[in-house]
Amino acid sequence: QVQLVESGGGLVQAGGSLRLSCAASGRTFSTYKMGWFRQAPGKEREFVAAITWSGGMTIYADSVKGRFAISRDVAKNEVYLQMNSLKPEDTAVYYCAASRSGTVPTLRAEKTYDYWGQGTQVTVSS
Repeated sequence: QVQLVESGGGLVQAGGSLRLSCAASGRTFSTYKMGWFRQAPGKEREFVAAITWSGGMTIYADSVKGRFAISRDVAKNEVYLQMNSLKPEDTAVYYCAASRSGTVPTLRAEKTYDYWGQGTQVTVSS
């Protein structure tokens, strides 16, 4: 059984930083792609960033490019989202997701992902 557990969310002032972690278990994730999504109150869930587990190729939403960085630790089966220069509009529940067969062009779509974590709240105050 695949489990994804996010941690690291919290309350931070605008301009601050947070690092989210996603611990993956239950599979060998060497061929998986991993993504971060977020959902703000009253809005649809949106893509934030993704990474290929083995190759380390990354893609980002335009709204976070240059401020957020996704990375992974293969040995620990963990994925991270370093968030810098946070803005109030970054406030959302952040979700980690895993895709067995997604390709880079499809990694921005929710339907590409097979497994999801429970989410972690990030609140950025102005």
